Amino acid sequence: MARACDVATTCRPPGRVQVAIAALAAMLAFAGGAAPAQTRPEEPVKLQIIGGLASLTQYTRIEQPFWQSEIATLSKGRVTATIRPLDAGGLRTQEMLQLMRLGVVSFGTALLSAASGDEPELSAIDLPLLNPDVATLRRTVGAFREHLRDVLRERYDIRLLGIYTYPAQVLFCTKPFKGLDDLAGRKVRTSSVAQSELMTAMGAFPVILPLAEVVAALRGGVADCAITGTLSGYEIGLPRVAVAVHALALNWGVSIFGANGTYWDALPADARDIIRQGVGQLETRIWSQAEADTQRGLACNAGTEPCSGKPERPMTEVPALPADATRRRLLAEVVLPRWFERCGQDCVSAWNTYLKPLHAIEPRTP
Repeated sequence: MARACDVATTCRPPGRVQVAIAALAAMLAFAGGAAPAQTRPEEPVKLQIIGGLASLTQYTRIEQPFWQSEIATLSKGRVTATIRPLDAGGLRTQEMLQLMRLGVVSFGTALLSAASGDEPELSAIDLPLLNPDVATLRRTVGAFREHLRDVLRERYDIRLLGIYTYPAQVLFCTKPFKGLDDLAGRKVRTSSVAQSELMTAMGAFPVILPLAEVVAALRGGVADCAITGTLSGYEIGLPRVAVAVHALALNWGVSIFGANGTYWDALPADARDIIRQGVGQLETRIWSQAEADTQRGLACNAGTEPCSGKPERPMTEVPALPADATRRRLLAEVVLPRWFERCGQDCVSAWNTYLKPLHAIEPRTP
């Protein structure tokens, strides 16, 4: 069985045969999940949605209620929907773009870190250390959104409707540390190629593990540190095994929500307008929740805020360093050059056109 991926995981890109098999399996599993769009303007529009990860707040408190009931209220019954989480029913997260392109999934969510195995350019807005805080992430997404829209439309026939984010991905360790410069010799759980490259540059040894194995790995010495979400780290029990958490956001877990182009174009115009409006509201709420959950996760881990299952041993919160000069140096010397190697000229051009003017970072070449 394929290894499950969390919000930061980049999995090995599938071959064409794997994609075809996954598509057939999804068709059988979802029993007509991509039925033809409604063609009669007067008929109610019924949608089937693949949302985010089932156990996280974005899905349980925001996405699921919106599609199950709020969209009907917003549209006065014109649009209704059912929703399933991304990590249920045998779907492989790294194949979502292909499943949407094929029309097997009509409306779906794709984690950019997972999809970047197939399309490395998509990881541009969530590269390690690029967005140390949510305000910077908002500016990065704003600068890249139209290009991302074009890439999805031209290469996958996907209509981009929303861009979502999960809480910040940060570093937890079983022994005290002062920052990224203090990781040499430590084994660090990573969940993407870019994270692994960054840890290697810091003198650490990356260990790729699924989220479900992180606590046991830290307890057993398989890993000394782990990168995962601030709140998800608390919820899986990291305070039982880790003593310190870094407040610096390494990644965020950005995802896109979109529709198969053929399906979308066949929907009545008024239904498309309602969906766009609703997803716009949904995106705003998800970003606000991600920002709040980032801070709440840090507070829960540090024991400074009452949380369910309060940790027996609150962690030390390491301040959000390194200094900006160090962060920018790592981006210029490690993160961006390695990304360019994986992605090629498309990524060089995309960086220079859309993100270099914002971040003012010139990647260094060997």
